[in-house]
Amino acid sequence: MQAILIIIPTISIIIAALGGKMGEISAAILSKSGEAVELVISLCGIICFWSGMMRVAERAGLTEKLAKLLSPIVGFLFKGVKKGGKAAGLITMNLAANVLGLGNASTPLGIAAMKAIAEESSDFDGTAATDDMITLAVLNTSSLQIIPATAAALRAANGSAKPFDILPCVWIVSVYSAVVAVASAKIMCKFRRKT
Repeated sequence: MQAILIIIPTISIIIAALGGKMGEISAAILSKSGEAVELVISLCGIICFWSGMMRVAERAGLTEKLAKLLSPIVGFLFKGVKKGGKAAGLITMNLAANVLGLGNASTPLGIAAMKAIAEESSDFDGTAATDDMITLAVLNTSSLQIIPATAAALRAANGSAKPFDILPCVWIVSVYSAVVAVASAKIMCKFRRKT
């Protein structure tokens, strides 16, 4: 990945130099760098807000209630996770953060859930991911979303008058991607066990 991040800009600069467009490249670098900082600052607010809301929900006991509500789903998808255990709670929180569209806020929860699965799983040998780890990674990546907070924040930061107009499309696409991704992961896990 580091090589790609070095190669692409280098090739772009070489092509710009050969094409006589170094002035345009320099102007773009300066203007877009400033825009990137503005975008990061505008996203910081919404991510901090939702991360704080998740912390308040956790301390108020709402996460435990949500865990009970989602426990049948977690139990169905994650067969090797102990019911009511630390991993199940973290998986539930990760799913809740994804449902709220908090991709960046859900990442630490996903990492903590992976570690908890590794600690609780008897199948984990330290060399290959377990079926539950694979399912969590796939579900976290496909992320079923009800409130696409980060996408709406990006749209608002770029001047959208109605940043939540994308809701119906997000619901359809996220349900479809989550179902296909989890089904594919489960099928592949069965093939992996057979080989």
